[in-house]
Amino acid sequence: MKNIKWSLVVILTLAMIVPGRVWADAETSDIEKRLLGLEQEIALLKRQLEVKKEEENKKTSEAPIITANVKDGFSIKSPDESFRLKIRGVIHADGRFFAYDKKNLGVNDTFTVRRARIIFEGTVGKSFDYYIMPDFGNGASTLVDAFGEFKFSPSLKLKGGKFKVPLGLERAQSDTANNFVETGLPSNLVPNREVGFQLSGDILKETTNYSIGIFNGSADLASSTAQDADNNNDKDVIGRVFVQPFKNNGPEAVKGLGLGLAGSFGHNEGSTLPTYKSTGQASIFSYSSGVNADGIHSRIAPQLYYYKGSLGLIGEYTQSHLKVARTSGGNIIRDTFDNSAWQVTGNYVLTGELATFKGITPRTNFDLAKGTWGAFDVVTRYEHLAIDNSIFDRGFSSLATSVSGADAWGVGLNWYPHKNVRLSLDFEQTQFDRGAAVGDRRTEDVVLTRFQVTY
Repeated sequence: MKNIKWSLVVILTLAMIVPGRVWADAETSDIEKRLLGLEQEIALLKRQLEVKKEEENKKTSEAPIITANVKDGFSIKSPDESFRLKIRGVIHADGRFFAYDKKNLGVNDTFTVRRARIIFEGTVGKSFDYYIMPDFGNGASTLVDAFGEFKFSPSLKLKGGKFKVPLGLERAQSDTANNFVETGLPSNLVPNREVGFQLSGDILKETTNYSIGIFNGSADLASSTAQDADNNNDKDVIGRVFVQPFKNNGPEAVKGLGLGLAGSFGHNEGSTLPTYKSTGQASIFSYSSGVNADGIHSRIAPQLYYYKGSLGLIGEYTQSHLKVARTSGGNIIRDTFDNSAWQVTGNYVLTGELATFKGITPRTNFDLAKGTWGAFDVVTRYEHLAIDNSIFDRGFSSLATSVSGADAWGVGLNWYPHKNVRLSLDFEQTQFDRGAAVGDRRTEDVVLTRFQVTY
């Protein structure tokens, strides 16, 4: 009886414990399943967020960077800068005003759009640059520059296309950085743009720049033909070495000294010969009708510049050696002549900014409210052109229409109210030897103005 009693107690106790335990286990299993499901959902959401962030980062890393600023104009580039496009422009709104007797000079007072250029430049794959610049100034459309450049290293670059040749120093400056509105008389004796290939670079710790190229060849003061193609099989070799000996080491007073020597050598036959111009853009010398290039054409051009603080100086000499021919009485007459020119130009920045070969950057922009005016720069130059007198003695030109020499001096003031804006006012006087039916061509006194906008 007693055993039966205890058995009932045990059975009743187990009957109470076992169902509770089963229910507790079932409840724990359900919670664990729910927790596991939540963990899976959280992991999925976390991965989705990671994927979304990766996609956003990828879009950000691949999205082009668009800028518009003083330095680059309007530009688009990839984040790693391996692809880049700049869109820039230049406008030169000029005025020319001559003193008295304009008919005798063959010129008129005029306003003109001297240059109106759109510039496309950029990079493809970091090592390859391109540059395209059409010009719509002077009432015509012209492809001024169009070239590509492969930058192997700073010491070795290969350029191909149409571009400025490494010859005249003032020509080597940007058209927006020249001290005067118009380039000086030595620019009559060098070509402007050529089509060809050139190797260049900076060596010896960037103290020496070299350029050597082969080009179609152009007459003095000319660019390549309208078709940008050669009219003969001969080519010109043009080169320049420019050294800044004290750029890295040496007395502070001469660190801004640069010395260069440039030259060209070619063979040209049948090409039209140049017409030289005054700083007022009047025609002052030309060969007689029927005179053409007929052989070797070479040039030599020593040059220098010096910059110290607000002071800048440029000096250059150019000699052009040319063989020509003309027909007289059924006979071909050939001869060789040497024309030469030189100039010295100085500028001083009145407001204290640095004078540089690449131009002037004002410290402040024009703002009447703040009392700031930008930068002011005064310029002066003296120049000389000498035509080989044998040209006239042997009938290749006429002293009645062409000058045998010219001496010019000029002064000017440049105002930079903004890095991208320049206003210029120049006065230049040029005295001529011969060039008129009787005596000397009348002295040219000209006032040149320019409103320059770049972006």
